[in-house]
Amino acid sequence: MNYSNVEDTAALYAFNNLPKECNTSTSNGGYDFDDCSWFTFFGNPNDMSEDSLPSNDHRSGSTSRIPRCAQRPRQMASANRFHQMAASPRPSPRPNYSFQPVFHERKTHEDDTVLTQELWKLARKSGTLNLSNKGLASVPERLYDINEADAESKAATLEQLSIKDEDAWWNQVPLTNLDLSSNALSHISPKIENLQSLTVLILHDNALVALPAEIGKLEKLMRLNVSRNKLSDLPRELYSLPELRHLNISYNEFSELNPDISDLHMLEFLDAGHNSIKSLPGGIGFLVRLTALLLPYNHIKDLPPDLVNMRSLQRLDLMQNDLTCLPEDMGLLRKLQFLYIQHNDIMELSDFEGNETLTELHASNNYISNIPISMCENLPHLKVLDLRDNKITQLPDELCLLRNLNRLDVSNNSIDTLPVSLAALAHLISLQVEGNPIKSIRRDILQCGTSRILRTLQERSMAKSKDEGESDSGAGARLCGGQAGNDTAANYPDSSYQPQHQQKHFEYQFQYRAQAHMQPQAERFRVYEPPHNCPPYSRQGQEHVYDQENYETEKKFDYSGQYMQQQQHNFRFNGYSAMYQQQQQLFYGQCVVCPRWVYKLRHTRTLAVNLEEITDVPEEVFQLAQKEGVHVVDFARNQLRTVPDGLQHMQNIVTELVLAHNRIGQVPQFISQFTRITLLNLSNNLLTDLPKEFGVLNTLRELNIANNRFSFLPSGLYDLQGLEILIASDNHINELNVAGLQRMPRLSTLDLRNNDIDFIPPILGTLTNITHLELVGNPFRQPRHQILMKGTESIMSYLRDRVPR
Repeated sequence: MNYSNVEDTAALYAFNNLPKECNTSTSNGGYDFDDCSWFTFFGNPNDMSEDSLPSNDHRSGSTSRIPRCAQRPRQMASANRFHQMAASPRPSPRPNYSFQPVFHERKTHEDDTVLTQELWKLARKSGTLNLSNKGLASVPERLYDINEADAESKAATLEQLSIKDEDAWWNQVPLTNLDLSSNALSHISPKIENLQSLTVLILHDNALVALPAEIGKLEKLMRLNVSRNKLSDLPRELYSLPELRHLNISYNEFSELNPDISDLHMLEFLDAGHNSIKSLPGGIGFLVRLTALLLPYNHIKDLPPDLVNMRSLQRLDLMQNDLTCLPEDMGLLRKLQFLYIQHNDIMELSDFEGNETLTELHASNNYISNIPISMCENLPHLKVLDLRDNKITQLPDELCLLRNLNRLDVSNNSIDTLPVSLAALAHLISLQVEGNPIKSIRRDILQCGTSRILRTLQERSMAKSKDEGESDSGAGARLCGGQAGNDTAANYPDSSYQPQHQQKHFEYQFQYRAQAHMQPQAERFRVYEPPHNCPPYSRQGQEHVYDQENYETEKKFDYSGQYMQQQQHNFRFNGYSAMYQQQQQLFYGQCVVCPRWVYKLRHTRTLAVNLEEITDVPEEVFQLAQKEGVHVVDFARNQLRTVPDGLQHMQNIVTELVLAHNRIGQVPQFISQFTRITLLNLSNNLLTDLPKEFGVLNTLRELNIANNRFSFLPSGLYDLQGLEILIASDNHINELNVAGLQRMPRLSTLDLRNNDIDFIPPILGTLTNITHLELVGNPFRQPRHQILMKGTESIMSYLRDRVPR
């Protein structure tokens, strides 16, 4: 630094702060800096050459040797002050602090100091003690006596305790939750038995090689996490814990599971992943309360037959093992929802008969060569099917029976053709087919993504159906409403005299607009009304069509008491109006329900009619569905303008209602009478508000109102105490009512993408129950886009830091 306009130099500042201990009687006529520790930071002036020393010649351009980090010297009025400051009293040198190295051998007394008096009092009041990530090498000895009254409390009188009522023994609770994770613990003292009130013990991320046998005396223990340690076995006494429900032993060194694990009758969650387990004990099937069994990254080759006795199992994770097949009786796991078997050596899939609740099946990186047709028929609620990196050569047409499928991944197989029936999957939003030698569809179409592929398949299906319809009409096939064609038994879709291609057409329900020329419109629901000139349905004549073992006697709705004079029977299905006119005559109508459709309703408990462009649904359909116990109703991708009134017949049994991709502009008040509904999908409609009574749906867990015309979140939403997922993206919402969101204690997912929100209240960051927040695509400036891309945790932290204190 150059100081050309001042009379003093950088040395003035250094001399002004000389320590007293510096020797001033040197031969240099100045000061001896060699023994002065103060200059270890700023450098020793004795090392400076004459050319670099300060000079009164301001044109010399001399520079200071003081580092850049040092404070800039003050500008003095005159150089004569140099001697005055040198003779003035000098401050004492800095104290020499001795610092403890970060990495050193941990002493016992250091571990004891971690449990401060503040933490001690907090644990005595709340029953929770968190000593996570404290660098502990051993558990503080004082901890084992935390449930005992301390000496101070024992010596205090009642009057003294009354003064500090919060510290009194009657306001203290036993320790129930102890977190010792992320430390360096190598052992746990047998004194752990003193903590009899523990219900949660967290010991993950330590260096434990064994657990004490006394841990089996913690009879109230419900949750134990010892993952990421060096354990190879558990003490036998642990398997006698009567209340243990959650056990995590993942990321350890287990080579097998002790057969005594079957004695944990209350166990609901078991995670033994990332070990070296080669087989499972035979008695593991006695864990009948187990809902989640996680065994990924092991070396399991076979599964015990009694595994299927876990009738409560909902999640089974067997990825990255050495399995070659699944148990034959997989169907006995009737509550199974998630199955992970990727990265194994499985050759074929089972038919999963009985696994109707299965929603996700992950079977990638195996040796599967085909998809069983029976599997497609038995999994009506499957939403995710992952079969990438296998040996599949062909996709069956029956994939269209997976009506609720959202994601299908068959990439990196040997598939050369995509069936047109995939276009019938109304809820399919992700179709991955890359890495296959597909020749039936151009490469540029495949690269455009799911929507373009499905549109191409639908166009081909429509063209194919149109050609088939023209050929059938020329052969005398019955057209819509029976207005043309021969009225013979061969023309009914439930007749054994159908042409083979028509039977397949009706059986698999390839429903597209062009098929209106092939099917009667009422057949979309498998409800048939005979033509006026045709004889009524004769069971004697067609009794042989259905097997009595599989299908019950068909049901009939008799309208013989209704006289319809000068009326029109208008079924508006598939955008096509079939008009039945009666001029000055009496009409005797009879609506016959196909037994095959009745059986399917009873078997799947699902009423799904998609891609039909229907504008109304007959009330009789809902009456039949109510009698068959249907609890899932799906009318997505149609032309409904209102919620069908017939739904009121099912208000006590419906659990899932999907009305997405319609033209509904208003939700009726009777929707509040659905006492068991858990999922409601109203996305892609024309809604602007919801009824005020909407807030009484206490059982609702997931609500999707995306892609509508909401300018605000309806007030009734804030009364949904059980709502966990709220998707309100792609609307016109312009503000957030954080006070209302605070009244929703279970809300964990909030999706507000692509709205008109211009300000995010910082108090939103205090809603700790929200674990997934989407705000991209709004016009607000803060938080910035970079923060939004980092995820929910960064967004919430940013907002919390800006809450006014």
